Amino acid sequence: MSRILVIGGYGGFGARLSRRLLRAGHRVLVAGRRFDRAAAFCAGLEGAEPVVADRTSGIGMVLARERPELVIDAAGPFQGSGYTVPEACIAMRIPYLDLADSRDFVTGIAALNKGAEVKVPVVSGASSVPALSGAVARALAEGLARVERVDIAISASNRAVAGPAVAAAILSYVGRPVRVWRGQRWTRATGWQELRREHFAIEGGGAPLRRWIALAEVPDLSLSPDLLPGRPATTFRAGTELGFQMLALWLLSWPVRWGWCGTLRGAAPWLHKLQRITGWAGGDRSAMSVTLVGTGVRRRWTLIAEKGDGPEIPTLAAELLAEDILAGRVPPGARDASRLLTLDRFEPLFAGLAIRHAVCERPVEPLYSRAMGARFAGLPEQVRAMHALHGDAGATGEGEVRRGTGLAWLVGRVMGFPPSGSYPLRVAFAARGGKERWTRDFGGHAFSSELGQAGQGVAERFGPLRFAFDLPSDGDGLRMVLRRWSAFGVPMPRLLGPRIAAREWQEDGRFRFEVRVALPLLGEVVHYAGWLERA
Repeated sequence: MSRILVIGGYGGFGARLSRRLLRAGHRVLVAGRRFDRAAAFCAGLEGAEPVVADRTSGIGMVLARERPELVIDAAGPFQGSGYTVPEACIAMRIPYLDLADSRDFVTGIAALNKGAEVKVPVVSGASSVPALSGAVARALAEGLARVERVDIAISASNRAVAGPAVAAAILSYVGRPVRVWRGQRWTRATGWQELRREHFAIEGGGAPLRRWIALAEVPDLSLSPDLLPGRPATTFRAGTELGFQMLALWLLSWPVRWGWCGTLRGAAPWLHKLQRITGWAGGDRSAMSVTLVGTGVRRRWTLIAEKGDGPEIPTLAAELLAEDILAGRVPPGARDASRLLTLDRFEPLFAGLAIRHAVCERPVEPLYSRAMGARFAGLPEQVRAMHALHGDAGATGEGEVRRGTGLAWLVGRVMGFPPSGSYPLRVAFAARGGKERWTRDFGGHAFSSELGQAGQGVAERFGPLRFAFDLPSDGDGLRMVLRRWSAFGVPMPRLLGPRIAAREWQEDGRFRFEVRVALPLLGEVVHYAGWLERA
């Protein structure tokens, strides 16, 4: 029987973890700021002992007095938190574990190795992310030489009311810049935006769930690109069950993004109260998914928890790693938990809960391959490689732009085309739902378009304008020939349409391109050309 000190042991996730450890036969020191709450929790629980402990001050004295064999920090929030507790554990040679989901905290834990020698295990992120998500992603990637994209999503039941620490963690990044790896480079997105509807379903597993989710900041955004082959683009989205809560947070993200206020973290008590007030609404089902896109294949793991068992999931990795640490199976040193567990280790714990999970797989074919059929294989190697897109990719090169004059220049400005000049060029590709988004960045002047299949050709959309192209091709390359266009979904006369000449070919081992756009009466709007290499 081991003595384990759980900081925040009577809180939302801490209480669930404390009970799991007690059922496993451990003695648990249930620690928190308030002795009365710790004592009330421990009443009637054999092996539980209340302890007053604050992770921000005096933790060293508590450790010296109690001498636990393991410390688990389940208090949170870890956003903006320092390393007082793990440093105290290192100094006293007591193993440390936490349930942190803060990106900076978890990814920064390894820096503790640079000080005095760490002679005990120090593990951060033993929770749904990155411990469970990392185990799932590595399992899905087995046998793949390259992974292009990883999408992780979590949606909690509304009745699984989170504590104030979770509310503070969410509000810390709502509307704030979030650094993401996409198109083979680091770029910036905005917390709690990129709102979308997610479909969670398991074949034969009851009614599917459709939930709103939005971009959240977690350790996986930094860890996944190095965890899997190919440095895949990584996105994590989270959400609550009720759509109006999601919409409210999405609306609140805009004043922060626009700089009208610095952060919403101070509103955490109000968000927590709102969650408690609306706790009667919704159901008791939570869900999680990890979707991985590799060369020619899409694999998706889905978990659905019922009967209110969703909040147990963040504690499972901590239970497993606590046993590993106490058994001496985790070596000394400070590290994150993304590589420490395998998915099969979770199966016995899932089996004891109202949880179902499954993996589904389907083939993925690039857009241009679907549209061109057998002709795609006859393209030059570099042209074919540029369009062999399954998930996310990037390319770099150089481009030269020439803009029209007069009204044609104004049209180009409205369309977002870069000014005339020579530029370093970066293109980010993102394939989702059978469509591709191309974002072209000429030296900081970026514009995007979306491409989808149109018969044996493709259709390119710029805002309300849609252009359908044939793709004549041969061994030298391919051309894009406009056959129809529309505005706001209304078909437009060809005579009024733009004159577009676009071609792609291979020269000197490089992918090369040239695009000309002109309008009747106005003349040339833009002409850009250059070369690219896949990153």
